Amino acid sequence: MTRPAVSTSPDVATAAEAMYRLATELYPICRSITGNGVRETLRRLGAYLPLEIREVPSGTRVFDWTVPREWNISDAYVKNSTGERVIDFQKSNLHVVSYSVPVHARMSLAELKPHLFTLPEQPDAIPYRTSYYSETWGFCLTHHQLLALPDGEYDVCIDATLTAGHLTYAECQLPGASSDEVIVSTHICHPSLACDNLSGITVATFLARHL
Repeated sequence: MTRPAVSTSPDVATAAEAMYRLATELYPICRSITGNGVRETLRRLGAYLPLEIREVPSGTRVFDWTVPREWNISDAYVKNSTGERVIDFQKSNLHVVSYSVPVHARMSLAELKPHLFTLPEQPDAIPYRTSYYSETWGFCLTHHQLLALPDGEYDVCIDATLTAGHLTYAECQLPGASSDEVIVSTHICHPSLACDNLSGITVATFLARHL
């Protein structure tokens, strides 16, 4: 595999531009604590670093935690009575509560509302929510979107799977002159979140490249 060239110049602007390109490339991928989004992200990072990818089966006990079932999603939406997607996973993967169980149903707005989550204090923001350890489902949307939903019937779909699989992670070991160890760790389990997730991934990647 040919790794993209990364400048070792002290030119901060050049390095920042390269890091921004990587974050932009990874931003659309829907990641969670398990699943194909994590694998795809690590596959792309493998073009930058010699990664050793490992997988741990669902149900494995890790200290006080058990590796959960693997979650994958291909599509999700809420359609109004005219068939318009008023909530659309294809526009933002934050619209779906991570680890939502599959849903295919038709329901009233009153039935749907308990499954809708917003941030009234930030009415233009889509919140990020998860349901890792409870079998439920939900959608996240801006508070303005919620207020604009009229009464009526809605088609609800979360095309996802929650099955026995694996948790995927990767390591890059850089031997040094000392036997001491320094660990740089970053999580990779969030979807399109720049500050909470992608900043750590890009900084760790380019730090490893620099070293």
